[in-house]
Amino acid sequence: MLASTLCYIKKDGKTLMLHRIKKDKDVHEGKWNGLGGKFHPGETPEQCVVREVKEESGLNIEEPKLRGIMTFPEFKDNEDWLVFLFTADQFSGEMIESDEGKLEWIEGDAVYDLPLWEGDKYFLDWLKEDKFFSAQFCYKDKKLIKHSVVFY
Repeated sequence: MLASTLCYIKKDGKTLMLHRIKKDKDVHEGKWNGLGGKFHPGETPEQCVVREVKEESGLNIEEPKLRGIMTFPEFKDNEDWLVFLFTADQFSGEMIESDEGKLEWIEGDAVYDLPLWEGDKYFLDWLKEDKFFSAQFCYKDKKLIKHSVVFY
């Protein structure tokens, strides 16, 4: 199982999004996403998300809040993905040009108008609630076929 993080950074009613347009053979090619990536050996979810956000944006997030855990069975190359979902609204530093794609602050609910993975709209809604969740999203040929969630 591949373990990774995903973080949505908020500022003044906007969300920092990454348009994945720069990497060859990127499973997320053309999609808009939060920031994050794969764990390095020995990292905690918090260490991973702080490092990944810094690498992708130049920003140093402070006090990232773990909001949910998601699994994506057989997401890519028959490999299951485990994703720790964070939000952050405290950060410092200057944004850099990302090697992953184009970074852009998106106003409010305009995020929903972007080309997202189908399941993202569900968990973006769940982030508006003050509940922790565990969810599963099942995709086949890049189409969402089912999902489930438990709130805590």
